[in-house]
Amino acid sequence: MPEQHTDDLSTVDGILSALYDSISGPAELQRDLARFRSLFAEGARLIPVRPAEDGSGATAQVLDVDEFFRIASENFKVAGFFEREIARRTETFGCVTHLFSTYESRRSEQDAEPFARGVNSIQLLRDGARYRVVTIFWDFERPDNPIPPEYLPR
Repeated sequence: MPEQHTDDLSTVDGILSALYDSISGPAELQRDLARFRSLFAEGARLIPVRPAEDGSGATAQVLDVDEFFRIASENFKVAGFFEREIARRTETFGCVTHLFSTYESRRSEQDAEPFARGVNSIQLLRDGARYRVVTIFWDFERPDNPIPPEYLPR
């Protein structure tokens, strides 16, 4: 793990900031896979919801950290991607922290409006010394799936 990123792991705010920062940047900027990997527990999963085109339901696309990074990196080559948290709900019991982290995605930091919004369900493990992302499971906003007011900034 790179020394300059050790603060990423010691607090919930730090690991969430590092998570969003590690995937954000202009088109063609190579993201730091080592930093991204350092945020996750062994065996971690990233799981986007994939709604059925006919509206009949959805599936979950289960990816490991490297699969997600490979797929995302292909998109980063052609389009900027800046994602940021706009609201958060947190629950903790023992070493488990669950976050509903509402996000906005833009192609440029200067874009007035996001091209996408959604909610990341993030599970963190506190191992005694640091936080590790165990799972990120997310769905995005669409006309038939608006973000409820309780998950938006107040």
